[in-house]
Amino acid sequence: MTAPELCELGHIPELGVVPKKMHAWVIRKERHGPPLESYQREIVDVPEIAPDEVLVMVMAAGVNYNGVWAGLGHPLSPIDVHKRVYHIAGSDASGIVWKVGSAVKRWKVGDEVVVHCNHTCGQCHRCNGGDPMLCQEQKIWGYETPDGAFAQFTRVQAQQLVVKPKHLSWEQAGCYMLVLATAFRMLYGHPPHTLQPAMNVLVWGGSGGLGSMAIQLIKAAGSNAIAVVSTEERGKWCMEIGARAYINRTKFNCWGQLPSTKDRVPYSAYLKEVQRFGKAIWEITGKGIDPDIVFEHPGEQTFPVSAYVCRRGGMVVFCAGTTGFNLTFDAAYVWMRQKRLQGSHFATLMQADAANHSVMDGRVLPCMSEVFEFDAIPKAHDLMWKNQHPSGNMALLVNAPATGLRNLEETRQFAVAS
Repeated sequence: MTAPELCELGHIPELGVVPKKMHAWVIRKERHGPPLESYQREIVDVPEIAPDEVLVMVMAAGVNYNGVWAGLGHPLSPIDVHKRVYHIAGSDASGIVWKVGSAVKRWKVGDEVVVHCNHTCGQCHRCNGGDPMLCQEQKIWGYETPDGAFAQFTRVQAQQLVVKPKHLSWEQAGCYMLVLATAFRMLYGHPPHTLQPAMNVLVWGGSGGLGSMAIQLIKAAGSNAIAVVSTEERGKWCMEIGARAYINRTKFNCWGQLPSTKDRVPYSAYLKEVQRFGKAIWEITGKGIDPDIVFEHPGEQTFPVSAYVCRRGGMVVFCAGTTGFNLTFDAAYVWMRQKRLQGSHFATLMQADAANHSVMDGRVLPCMSEVFEFDAIPKAHDLMWKNQHPSGNMALLVNAPATGLRNLEETRQFAVAS
């Protein structure tokens, strides 16, 4: 069959037939700014794949904060990283293998998959027997690479694929992998500080995508998740998905960068408020029992408190700085109490696959909160940027119709019936 020039959104061509062009949401350097301005819909070339790569027809995608960063061009422009004149964001996707490179053995055309976002060289010692996240060429697909999920087709490495859970719809399967695998590595990937039964874990942003995955993993391990949230409604939602308790951060005033330790009056006032927050934790865990792990990602606004309330010998593990990157803390409370401050970045294929199995066997739910049509991709990122998004994970429809269909056959039947 001759490949068409362009397929309309939602039209599923014959299996394996690749159009020359595709619809995509595109970011260009000259329009970096708020998501409603930086994202524009364009028709671009379908990417060519290398021997170790796979072309995936994207059925659905997810919303992550790196899509906000990509649009803003802050803290850097992804275009300065990959050097192509435009960028297609999106680091979560579910879809169908549409074409495979000559060296690909594990996947075939027609396989239904979920994409994880760790992109590596695949050839160094870190990638072969070590930790692929330490590969010098490691990148986040859809952020540091030019072709992400917000297009009809996307190019990924074969090692970026895991099996799509059969019981999930396209949109459910497309919205959880980045946050789930990130949370999995944060909790299990930094021995000896790994999640164990009966531990207490303080989870910042408990009602968000990352927090909701962490809470479920912590519950599945027989540990106690203490969610930190901004409203009572969000706190109650965290309890519904498995948190032991929640703390409403708006009742405290100890956020922001650490005051100067040399300026004793404001520092002492600040420390009293931090200790009041710590006592709120003790009301849940018991007097004197601090969190074994603090699950961090807001960064600038919360990090000084995290470093203080973590138990002696415990770990503050962080994967982002959504409120800012200038992290401050009182070093005395870290070195004298021998706490570990651990940076963590996405996950390996092994970790992503293990996390995916927790979804396949029902221990973790995608926590999909809202589904947006393809044309609402900028709106969804605008909501996240303004912290107005709902609890859980937002999903974005690409080629999948808004019907909760689960596989290619159901999708084809729907298209014929329509």
